[in-house]
Amino acid sequence: MRQIFLDTETTGLDPGQGHRVIELAAVEMVNRRLTGNRGHWYVNPEREIDEGALQVHGLSREFLQDKPRFRDVCQAFLDFISGAELVIHNAPFDVAFLDSELGMIGLPAVAGYCAGVVDTLKLAKELHPGKKNSLDALCERYQVDNSKRTLHGALLDAELLAEVYLAMTRGQDSLAIDMGRGPASAQGPGIRVEGLELPVIAASADELAAHAGLLEDIDKAAKGACLWKALGT
Repeated sequence: MRQIFLDTETTGLDPGQGHRVIELAAVEMVNRRLTGNRGHWYVNPEREIDEGALQVHGLSREFLQDKPRFRDVCQAFLDFISGAELVIHNAPFDVAFLDSELGMIGLPAVAGYCAGVVDTLKLAKELHPGKKNSLDALCERYQVDNSKRTLHGALLDAELLAEVYLAMTRGQDSLAIDMGRGPASAQGPGIRVEGLELPVIAASADELAAHAGLLEDIDKAAKGACLWKALGT
């Protein structure tokens, strides 16, 4: 499965009031491993930036003055996300801005270019009802290092979101790029196990309870499709 972890920064909160996208970042993951492919664009919004937004991301109009317009980077962005599942934290916000930008240049909404959209904020609320589920809160909950996030930045936020998503869906703990592995026979000499008497250590009651709790979390994240829980393992 090809997924794109996506984030935007904007001039304000509402595209209906004329606010624009000023930064786009997209990080590619295939089969739950980062590929190293990423897209990152700064965009000249051709308008002022709200003071509240400036305090969040620190991107000034002066910095963006010589950057390309959205119409200039649009094709590269669409080529990058084409056919992938988009994973976005608070997806309705970003999708609304993208749809607005695309509409202004006469193009279809972003849903027409991707295989679907996953909202990690919605997923987090289902997994952790009643708790804070901002990206910073999720980083703290899943022990994802966000110490470099002094300001919001689309590329860093997309990378953090990828790691949080893997943790929320019980994927790998590391974001190391998969460089490929050879067959097991190429990993080193084989070990002969004939005749070995291996001890069998039964799980304790606490370990069994922890295992059952983990399966419940996985089952919730998979919306009832946890195979291990169904098999009673």
